[in-house]
Amino acid sequence: MQSLGITWRKIATSVRASGPVSHFKRILKVAFSDKYLFYTNVTISMGLSSLGDICEQHYEIYIDQQEKFDIKRTMHMAFSGVAVGVLCHNWYKVLDKLIVGKTLDMVAKKLFLDQMVFSPIMIVTFFGSLALFEENPLENFKEEVKDKFVTLYRAEWMVWPPAQIVNFYFLPTRYRVLYDNTISLGYDVYTSQVKHNKSLKSIPKDSKNGSS
Repeated sequence: MQSLGITWRKIATSVRASGPVSHFKRILKVAFSDKYLFYTNVTISMGLSSLGDICEQHYEIYIDQQEKFDIKRTMHMAFSGVAVGVLCHNWYKVLDKLIVGKTLDMVAKKLFLDQMVFSPIMIVTFFGSLALFEENPLENFKEEVKDKFVTLYRAEWMVWPPAQIVNFYFLPTRYRVLYDNTISLGYDVYTSQVKHNKSLKSIPKDSKNGSS
């Protein structure tokens, strides 16, 4: 977290020192440069994960499911966002080096790997990073994965295949995490709800109706 603060101070300095272009364009140019792209992606992921939880908590308070706002919960979700941001930043770089091109065939291959390989890793990382703050991290992690993994993975198949077609076909690598997090703000609200829903259990195999 401290390194993120230092990096953004450097970006601010670079923006002030640049030429007569608008501040917004200067910020974008510096933030999405190769030098600062990692920190930008992590910051975006952290910020929108926090915002998703804030929205979810206010909704829970509104429907009397929660008494008051829990700042620690939002901070934990922010930490999870950092972990997810690190993974996403590196995953897209690897994927674009592994599968080069923007033909429909290449996009289909990227989509397959993203859903079959990376999605499960992301969900496990999400639960694992939050389990670190629980009283019994390992036991909590195993219980969360057992009870809630299927629910989130099915949601992934609803949200990400169409979104990632746009991502892989039209956008350069540097903007993929920004696009992901913009699309996933609503999904972040949902992941927060799933994570903090103590009554949620795994869906029995005989109740599945195929891909959601």
